[in-house]
Parts: sequence; structure tokens; C-alpha cells
Amino acid sequence: MLLGLVTLLQDSLLSPKADTVAAGTDAAAVAAKHLSLLDLLAKGGILMIPLGILSVIAVFSFVERYLTISRAGKLEDNFMPMIRDHISNGNITAARSLSKNTNSPIARMIDKGIQRIGKPIESIEKSMENVGKLEIYKMEKNLVILSIIAGIAPMFGFLGTIAGMIQTFFNISITSDITLGTIAEGIYVKMVTSASGLIIGLVAYIGYSFLNAQIDKTINKMEAASAEFIDILQEPTR
Repeated sequence: MLLGLVTLLQDSLLSPKADTVAAGTDAAAVAAKHLSLLDLLAKGGILMIPLGILSVIAVFSFVERYLTISRAGKLEDNFMPMIRDHISNGNITAARSLSKNTNSPIARMIDKGIQRIGKPIESIEKSMENVGKLEIYKMEKNLVILSIIAGIAPMFGFLGTIAGMIQTFFNISITSDITLGTIAEGIYVKMVTSASGLIIGLVAYIGYSFLNAQIDKTINKMEAASAEFIDILQEPTR
């Protein structure tokens, strides 16, 4: 009887330790199942490579166009007042020199108008309009790349998911393993490409829309400067 009590006491003392070890093992197993972002992206498959290339191209295109459009929209506040003073004083040479030495689409458009001074107003407006269209084209150059990426990146993502689903169900048909864990693992891993494609497409679309808005602001400035220049030409000289 005494031996039985000692055995029971030992079991009661060792049981918490065993539970603790088991709990620690389960926690370690759960922790081991956590994936880092890079590991998760790597599981997306080979289609993550073109998606990565598209993301790099999108970032490069956005930065390059943003810098170009930002420079195009900058103009000294005293540019048009100085043009007005030179033309009103009859100093066409100074006005031409100012416009040529100013690196801006607005200045290049005004320079074309100055070159046509003496011709009918309609001819001057047409010449300035042609230069303005050319400058707008320069700002919009390569902007279509962002639009294309916004459209095709989600398609690449869906293609990766569909290919992964086909592979998952093919493996199930071969192994006959239709457990929930097997199916869930195959689905969540392959949906990484869909999520990545949607994110890249969304970012590219936002960048495209933002740059278009900046171009519209610059166009409004060009139109305002063109209208002001025509008004200057119709003012009497001093």
C-alpha cells in the first residue's frame, strides 16, 4: 500500500511536466508553420517572376514620369509679367531671349508665339497650339506602360492561381488525399499570385491616375499662359 501511494505521488508530480513539454511542442509546431513574407511570395510559383518584373517596371515608370511632369509644371511666377513688359515696350528680342532660356513647356509655347508676332492672331494661336500638343505628348510619353501593367498584372495573378489549382487537384487525383489540410494548403499558396497581381495592378492604376491629374494641371497652366499671351498681343504698345 505504501508503494502504491509513492507511485501515485510520482505520477502527479511528473504529469504537469509532461503537459508542459507537450504544450511547448505544440507551440513550437505552430510557430514553425508561420511563414515570412518572402517565403510566402516564393511559394507563389514561377509566375511570381513576371509579376516581380512588372512591379519594378511600374515603379521605374512612375518615378521617371513624375520627375518629368513635375519639372514641366514649374514656371517662375514673374515669367509672364516679364514677357508682358518686354512686349509692351516693344522689346521683342528680350522677350524671345527670356522664353528661350526658360526650360518649360509653357516657355517653349510662348517662344513660338513670339516668333509669330506680326502675323494674324489666328496663325499665332495655331502655332502655339501645335507646340502645346507636342509638349503634352512628351509628358504623356511612356505613361501608357502604367496603364498596361494595371491591366495585365491581375491577369498574371489569376493565371498563377488557376495553374496552381489545376496542379493541386491533379495531385489529389493521383494520391487520393482529399484532406482539408491538403486542399487548403494548395489553395492559399496559389492565391499568393492573385493577391500580388491585384496589388501591383492597383498601385499601377493609382500611379497612372495621379500622373494624369498632374498632366491636366500643367495643361491648364499652358492654356492660361496662352490666353494671357494673346491678350498681351492685343494690348496697345507703350
